[in-house]
Amino acid sequence: MHSETRGREFYILAIFFALFVLFLYGPLSAILILAFQGPNGGLTFPLNGVSLHWFANLFEQQAVGDFGGSFRRSFMLGVMVMIVTVLVSLLAGLAFRRKFVGATPLFYLSVASLVVPSIIISLGIGVLFQQLGLEPAWYSSAFGAQLTWTLPFGVLIMFAVFNRFSPSYEEAARDLGANSWQTFSNVVLPMIAPSLIGVGLFGFTLSYDEFARTLMTSGTYNTLPLEIYGMTTNVTTPVLYALGAVTTFFSLIVIGATLGIIAAMNRRRSKG
Repeated sequence: MHSETRGREFYILAIFFALFVLFLYGPLSAILILAFQGPNGGLTFPLNGVSLHWFANLFEQQAVGDFGGSFRRSFMLGVMVMIVTVLVSLLAGLAFRRKFVGATPLFYLSVASLVVPSIIISLGIGVLFQQLGLEPAWYSSAFGAQLTWTLPFGVLIMFAVFNRFSPSYEEAARDLGANSWQTFSNVVLPMIAPSLIGVGLFGFTLSYDEFARTLMTSGTYNTLPLEIYGMTTNVTTPVLYALGAVTTFFSLIVIGATLGIIAAMNRRRSKG
């Protein structure tokens, strides 16, 4: 047997990956640990006891911050952005399967917002609403601002999906007598469903934690990222860490449920 020797490049990459994981999860781990401070605990180490006091405090009336309202707004905004992102990305992917006049300029126009600084887009939309005499709000101006962030990603994903999609499946369905709608609903849609779920998850998570594009467009009521940012200068208890832990767990639950749905669909399709 020949022993496989690892070169210097392997260890360099291993060290880089370890530092990356430490940098990514180290601060998050600190927040999760400090969320379990005792009732008399502070914002820094060492822990002064261990309890769930600050998690229970989230459901009490706060002197500063509106946890429940900001969470509901972020959740509803994320769902709205997710639905529109999935629908528009799907339609764009279907449209660009056939070449048409102006397709290339339209493509670059649709992804142009990715290279524009987020705060500039937020400021521009906020100023535009004010000039039009409209009140910026999380369900209108912030909704549009976040779509400029999520739609380009969704469109690019669907372009990649349809680029690998063989038209032979649709041709076979038409040969069997299926019309256009039956071909789409019974052949195309089930095959791209996992990708659509991924686009939806991507759109929701990008919206749920978006800060810069919501800063100047949310109006009177904050979304959860804005609320957390505002609380960092006012809250002097570990309740902020408890809020961070809860939102992290919520994000992991959403991701886990989505991956479970995709896995179930793949198993069902493989058995069929």
